[in-house]
Amino acid sequence: MDAKTDQSDEAQGLRLVRAFLSLPPDKRAEVIAFVEELARAQGQPEAGSEASPT
Repeated sequence: MDAKTDQSDEAQGLRLVRAFLSLPPDKRAEVIAFVEELARAQGQPEAGSEASPT
């Protein structure tokens, strides 16, 4: 990655954080629950496969 891409990614991340922090507390809780659900779904191995050690 070049420096311009790194800066763009960083700027996008900061925009997301600012948007999240500007939400009211009840909406923040909804976002956190949604992200946790996604993380759990991605963390589960498919039936019949083993989890990777990483």
